[in-house]
Amino acid sequence: MSQVMETPSEGPEEDRVSLRSNGKMSPNGSVRENQGLLQTFRLSFRKASDRSPVPLRRKGSKVTAKEDTAGDESAGDESLMSPPSPSPSAGSGSTSPLKTIGGFFHKKEEDQPEAASRKHKPLSRSKTDPNMSKSNSLIKKGVSLRRSLRFGSKKENERTSRPELLLTTSEGVMEKMEEEAEEVQEELEELEEMYTLPDIPHTPLSVMQINKLIEMEVLEEAHLNLLALRLEFQKEQERFDQDCPMELSKKEKDLNLLYRDLQNKIQTIVRDSNSLPARNKPLLVFVARIIQEEEKRAAEPGGLPDSWMEAWREAVCEGVQVKVNSVHLERREENSSWLAVHLGLLGKTIVEDLENVKQDLRWSYPPSFRVFSSYVRSYHRVVRQHLKKLEPQVTELKDLYTLLDWILNKYKSEKIMRSLSLQPDMTEENADLQLEETFLQQLKEKFCCKVKEDMRTTLDRIIELEHETYWRDKKEPEKEESFLISQFPMDIWTKVKGTVVNSRKLEAELEQKVLSSCVEELKNFPKRFEAEFRSRCGALQPQPLWTQYHISYINSFAALQQHMEGYQDSCPSELEGFRREVKWLNVRLMQSLEDQFKEDVKPYLRRMMTRKWLTSDEDFKHLLSQTQQLSQHCDLMRPPQAQEFASRLHHHVVKEYIGQLMKNNYSCRNRKHERAAAKIRREWSDLRDLFEEMKSTHEWLHPAGDDLSSIIGQKNKTDIKDHLQRLVQHYPDFSRKHLLAVLYFRGLQRGREHQLILQRLSALKKETGSADGDRSQVLFGDMQVTANTDCMSSLPSFCLSVLQRDS
Repeated sequence: MSQVMETPSEGPEEDRVSLRSNGKMSPNGSVRENQGLLQTFRLSFRKASDRSPVPLRRKGSKVTAKEDTAGDESAGDESLMSPPSPSPSAGSGSTSPLKTIGGFFHKKEEDQPEAASRKHKPLSRSKTDPNMSKSNSLIKKGVSLRRSLRFGSKKENERTSRPELLLTTSEGVMEKMEEEAEEVQEELEELEEMYTLPDIPHTPLSVMQINKLIEMEVLEEAHLNLLALRLEFQKEQERFDQDCPMELSKKEKDLNLLYRDLQNKIQTIVRDSNSLPARNKPLLVFVARIIQEEEKRAAEPGGLPDSWMEAWREAVCEGVQVKVNSVHLERREENSSWLAVHLGLLGKTIVEDLENVKQDLRWSYPPSFRVFSSYVRSYHRVVRQHLKKLEPQVTELKDLYTLLDWILNKYKSEKIMRSLSLQPDMTEENADLQLEETFLQQLKEKFCCKVKEDMRTTLDRIIELEHETYWRDKKEPEKEESFLISQFPMDIWTKVKGTVVNSRKLEAELEQKVLSSCVEELKNFPKRFEAEFRSRCGALQPQPLWTQYHISYINSFAALQQHMEGYQDSCPSELEGFRREVKWLNVRLMQSLEDQFKEDVKPYLRRMMTRKWLTSDEDFKHLLSQTQQLSQHCDLMRPPQAQEFASRLHHHVVKEYIGQLMKNNYSCRNRKHERAAAKIRREWSDLRDLFEEMKSTHEWLHPAGDDLSSIIGQKNKTDIKDHLQRLVQHYPDFSRKHLLAVLYFRGLQRGREHQLILQRLSALKKETGSADGDRSQVLFGDMQVTANTDCMSSLPSFCLSVLQRDS
């Protein structure tokens, strides 16, 4: 600590010598020596401020000093009366500003008389007066440096530079700094827009000397000498008019090279200012004034053709680029959350950097630079380019979601651009990243494609899981509320709902597209599932497990469709396509069950209405048993699919049972028709009760058996025609050929009564109208009738009477 403090203690003596001698800057290294002095001073000031428990007061905060000296009042008045100059020197052009920095640290008793004598003098001076008093120059330098470096009063600087304060214990330092904090009046303000240019030297330094000043970052003196060189060039150009001697061309080239070096140096300082604020902060004051002056002289010959303000903005953007590039980025192979981690760090870096601009960096510039706004716009620009470079690496759905969420939500939220620490400055800025619409649209489409791919992968995995859980081990499906069902409908619906809900957090428009992508992919699922199921479980047919699987998947797809109905308003066309696919899948599954049932009961139904049937109940018992077994399975099927399936079976059994009457396989003789009618009525009652238990919706089929048995069982042939009306009313599709088949089974194949019955049917058909009736209730119209080979049955009645008389 003592070693650090020795250098500042010697500084005032060296500066007093420099002041008395009024020596000009020599190329032998005096500038370098004084630069070391400035760095030492900065270090001591920074250490002292770091120890201070009291933060710097912002604009508007005021602390009243307990003691005011004449020197302090003078320095304070001058700092408020005059805008800061970018120059640390105001003497002759050849005087180095760094040589006179030490004069700012004179002891109080030496500075007070000089400050008091110039208390009310203005700081501005003419550009054409190179012999102005050196004491005025020193005062102005001190004021300028004090404001650019954010120093307090001279009194405060003396306290900071005392070695005995820094050598005290930590408790003593804290107490002392707390007491002194009450006396400090610190206000952070932007540089004033107006400024006074220091005197331009009559004779500029050499090109190499100016270049050396630029390299050593003695910017103000380098710029003043450049202006002097530029004025010389302009005068010579006017003198030679059209002629352009070699010497003038050489000077113009030297000017261009020096200006380019100065601009490059300024860009370097500006670029590093947000990364190295402590080093570059004092230089930014000079940078701002140089840019202002060059913008004013843009039309004059000898300068650079491009805009200095644009070059400054580019440097700001380059500095932001450096910041963004420094954010850690892991490889995908090393960390699955690489993008989320990177974007989190990027957001933190943006906020911290803008906080630094808002709190410190902006005070080194005049208001016209709009420093905070420039940095915000630069971050928009750089981050846009950065995300475009990242986009090809983002291939997974979760990373695409992370990227879109960061762009659409987090970037402009309170986590980053709307951070409370950036207020109120950020209220006037656009917090949106403002990505190109084509890029953002491309990103959304890529996200929707990945959603579709992810949905397909999920559905394929569900089919595989169904195989691993049930098909491979021939495990019975699970029950839920006494119904067979699989778990995949809930899995699919949960997947779709989660994807849609998450996309809604991104954007409402994107939610719609994501939902459409999900349902579009889901539309192909029923056929793919059916193909895999039939391929892996086809060998189980006709085992009960095969039937259970069918019923389970009829229930499952119906449940999935019901879950998806909630999105009817959002994507009606896609959902209609999915609904149609589920419907036809269930139709095919039920058709498979129905075909198997038909195959099972076919041999028993074929032997109905035969001689064996009349004498044995074995075939009907088998038919009843098969139907009862399927009825038990139907109890495991959810409504309304269970009612639909029971109704289809009901229609088939009735049609096939009665259809045996139409095949003319048997004719009842010797009064066997009464026993046949009784058996039909009894069996019909059993079938009707069974299908009622199965909740068949085809109640219109119930009267058929009773109507036919009443015709077949009539003792008197003449009474048959009186029982036709009910049958025709119930079944308008009952025709003459059907009646002939029934009469044949009854044993009535010819005769007058036979003809009268047929005539009665014709009359009833005319009365009831069209024989087609309701096409949804067709029973006899679909029955095949075997042609009657007895030609006598179709003869007219008068022919029969003639034949009977002749016989």
